[in-house]
Amino acid sequence: MNNVYREIFKAPGSKKFSAAGFVARMPISMTGIGLVTMLSQLRGDYWLAGAVAATFALATALLAPQISRLVDRLGQSRVLLPATGISVLSTIALLLCTRFQAPDWTLFLFALFAGCMPSMPAMVRARWTELYQGSPKLHTAFAFESVVDEICFIIGPVISVSLSVMLFPEAGPLLASIFLLIGVILFTIQKSTEPAVRPFNPDSNGAVIKIGSMRGLVFTLAAIGTIFGTVDVVSVAFAENQGNTVAASFVLSIYAIGSCLAGLVFGTLRLSTPLHRQFLWGVVVTTVTMLPLFFVESITALSVTVFFAGMSIAPTMIITMGLVEKIVPHSQVTEGMTWAITGLGIGVALGSAVAGWVVDGFGAPMGFSVAIAAGFLALAIVLLGYKSLRSAYNQAVMKQENISVN
Repeated sequence: MNNVYREIFKAPGSKKFSAAGFVARMPISMTGIGLVTMLSQLRGDYWLAGAVAATFALATALLAPQISRLVDRLGQSRVLLPATGISVLSTIALLLCTRFQAPDWTLFLFALFAGCMPSMPAMVRARWTELYQGSPKLHTAFAFESVVDEICFIIGPVISVSLSVMLFPEAGPLLASIFLLIGVILFTIQKSTEPAVRPFNPDSNGAVIKIGSMRGLVFTLAAIGTIFGTVDVVSVAFAENQGNTVAASFVLSIYAIGSCLAGLVFGTLRLSTPLHRQFLWGVVVTTVTMLPLFFVESITALSVTVFFAGMSIAPTMIITMGLVEKIVPHSQVTEGMTWAITGLGIGVALGSAVAGWVVDGFGAPMGFSVAIAAGFLALAIVLLGYKSLRSAYNQAVMKQENISVN
């Protein structure tokens, strides 16, 4: 397994851009939770903290695909630095407004502009695509990056919250901005691995989201993201009911560890099954592994359940990125990958909100029903759009084969 991953880093510059991408994507997991921690300490209102963090998350979800679309048209180095500058300066302004008790509307305004944060996971994957398109190594590279995503979400929130509590309230979001700025600078100065800007495909319909099969992927990922958001919220409430709130952090870490391990193993496999069928089975497994949540009665049982549930996460995301690389025009691949990540993020926000409402009204155990329902919704979306996804994938494979022959 180690040799497989060592092979992808033989390409010149691959270690450097992947490392820079790791630093630059840390703010994705640090900023939102950091804003909540900061505002709850300095303003004392959780509703305000949650609303500002939600504004930032929604702005990021809406702006990231537009930024990535510009990247496909103009290149990474020309777009990422200006977008990052807007995000970092807006975040600093938000911190200053919080510190000096500026009106609440200023917090929402700067949270909106702080959402001008590039989707660095998509940028890194675009470079891997440039290096290994049409090669089995691309599957391994996507697997590696999915594991890196999980690592960010394991350590990022812990760093952000700990610094805001132990040093000063603004420390978490401030460090996230520093990571973003440094990471993007180190990433963009590496010109040799930057994807070439390709002429816009005249056969495309404009935005990637207009592609039917792509919409199906995004909606499915939104449903899967709802599962993630639900598990996060309900695990905390469940642990609190068990009299051990701290245990929630261990539960969520185990959830991510299950995903990491499965992603590492999946990245070594060379399956002959078409990607659209792998995606269907990935969603089936995700749905089935939610069902045991109905019977969870202890922290130990919850930990075991989420460990196995987590094992479908990274493989499903690896398959998704492989599908995006196939069905989206190569001139728009960054935008396509960003939409996939955006769909997941929107689902996480939705799951957190709905699960919180259910927990408040019906208790923590009923909160897990949101995750189970989201799993069945994801499966329904896949089944409804399966014919379109299969057709798009087959056409892409045939086109690639024709290009290879010619």
